[in-house]
Amino acid sequence: MKLVFAGTPEVAVPALDALIASGRHEVAAVVTRPDAPAGRGRRLVASPVAERAEEAGIEVLKPVKPRDEEFLARLREIGPDCCPVVAYGALLPRVALDVPVHGWVNLHFSLLPAWRGAAPVQHAIMAGDEITGASTFLIEEGLDSGPVYGTVTEEIRHTDTSGDLLTRLAFAGSGLLVATMDGIEDGALKAVPQPTDGVTLAPKITVENAHIDWSAPALRVDRVVRGCTPAPGAWTAFRGERLKLIHAAPVPERTDLAPGELSVGKNNVYVGTGSCAVELLWVQAQGKKPMRAADWARGVRIVSGERLGA
Repeated sequence: MKLVFAGTPEVAVPALDALIASGRHEVAAVVTRPDAPAGRGRRLVASPVAERAEEAGIEVLKPVKPRDEEFLARLREIGPDCCPVVAYGALLPRVALDVPVHGWVNLHFSLLPAWRGAAPVQHAIMAGDEITGASTFLIEEGLDSGPVYGTVTEEIRHTDTSGDLLTRLAFAGSGLLVATMDGIEDGALKAVPQPTDGVTLAPKITVENAHIDWSAPALRVDRVVRGCTPAPGAWTAFRGERLKLIHAAPVPERTDLAPGELSVGKNNVYVGTGSCAVELLWVQAQGKKPMRAADWARGVRIVSGERLGA
């Protein structure tokens, strides 16, 4: 089939690579979000998908909005059979959805109808799910509600951050997306409506969602840290400034600390929660680079009785 691929961040690149390498389908163009400011200089930078498409010699379309008439005219001119989508980042209007013969097919990183929305991987980890996966589905105007073509499953490991899990799903999902394109072309694959039971929502994780509540159990603290790593980054307050928590682990045998209370040893930093303590392993102080928590503690010279979150 002739394809127009829509995607923006790094997590969408494996799927684009897989479609290019398939040898069966032609990626005629790529749709991505416009260049955005990045880095200290805030200069405009192309998206990872745009950079990869340009390397491959594929036309790149960067509409401000996918309802822009210039973009729609070019899309009609290309005449795609199908438009595979991975983390494009903008809502597609009906006028765009109607252009390809087989519609727009999204690779979503959850087992639908669970975790519809912008942050399915983060929410799955924070909720304590043991299994997740990826789904391909036909995009409708509702939020991730279209009929499903196929799924792959993935175990959530107890040490997984959202970055770890998303990387695995990006590669597993790329094979699923290619297989879905193959099945649509063959006519052997039919989309099945999602069940009405089991719908959960996964809105974008805000900075406030990533704020650690030390009165919560250690298991909850661990899930929030892992679910919010690398973005937006779990955090707490220390001496009036934000302290980012990159890696922490529950320590069941330590139950002697009050919520937020710090205990510092030669090579360990513990914090009390609503249950047992957690050990801080990697942190990032405001304006600093990530560092081992023990090195951070030595540098700030924590005194007895100090707490996080105060």
